[in-house]
Amino acid sequence: MFAKKKLFMNRQVCIAPMLDWTDKHCRYFHRLLSQQAVLYTEMVTTGALINGDKQRHLAFNSEEHPVALQLGGSSVQDLALCSKIAEDYAYDEVNLNVGCPSERVQKGRFGASLMAEPELVAECVAAMQEAVNIPVTVKSRIGIDEQDSYEELVRFIETIAQAGCDTFIIHARKAWLSGLSPKQNRDVPPLRYDVVQQIKQDFPQLEIIINGGVTTLEQTEDLLTSLDGVMIGREAYHNPYLLAEVDKRFYQHENQLKSRHEVALALIPYIQQKLSEGERLHSITRHILGLFHGVQGARAWRRHLSEQAPKAGANENVVLQALEFVQV
Repeated sequence: MFAKKKLFMNRQVCIAPMLDWTDKHCRYFHRLLSQQAVLYTEMVTTGALINGDKQRHLAFNSEEHPVALQLGGSSVQDLALCSKIAEDYAYDEVNLNVGCPSERVQKGRFGASLMAEPELVAECVAAMQEAVNIPVTVKSRIGIDEQDSYEELVRFIETIAQAGCDTFIIHARKAWLSGLSPKQNRDVPPLRYDVVQQIKQDFPQLEIIINGGVTTLEQTEDLLTSLDGVMIGREAYHNPYLLAEVDKRFYQHENQLKSRHEVALALIPYIQQKLSEGERLHSITRHILGLFHGVQGARAWRRHLSEQAPKAGANENVVLQALEFVQV
């Protein structure tokens, strides 16, 4: 076995993989706001990658680095193959989804249901690491259904860590695989930050990143006193300007773009390029509706983009017009 290349990634602040949300347009937009936060793709299943259009699933903008591909699957061979494909596409990390609770995912024997099979997850992680030189990480819950004791979580972490994984992203809620929808699973099970913090205490050698319910940078700062990183999910999507302070606050790095208007204007060349490649304006602007969250004129900004961007022939002028509603 050859020695693995250790690539340092500062995961103090990460943006969660969110299905139907964190596509390449969203990630490019988020990168304008923070050049340091680690970005994650939507989950891509191994089947979709092996049998589908790889370019459609994997293409991303070079500006997105550092960016991680999240994979869903449970076949050791398929996950190893897809990890190698991800490395060939120049992703900086491969993340295995062991946290998604949807019924469709369960039928495919991946996602949160895999928390019941730590030995299989360990086998998958070992094969993925053998296939690539980039980091392989795991994203999980703190438990599933009635398998939610701390001892079971420790056994899960311990088993996968022994396979060579040293970075765990833990959503601080358990998942109910039956009885709750994926949306309910994001809100109904109570947040247990204390459980994730205890894992870090018990496994100080591991990198432990917490996910779930983080809505402010003050909260992020507080969690970083006991954990290695914080993954922000829906708040980063609905209130993206939150990310504008991340670089200075957590990475001692100045972002050149200061205002919301500057961010919107910086997106214009990207929009022009993508429109010339046949993309629709709405596929990009749907991700920037929250840019002026909490600012006077935000509702008019959202309305204009929502009504005008889907129209045939819509171009960057729609964004410029929308900006007039939020002039300061």
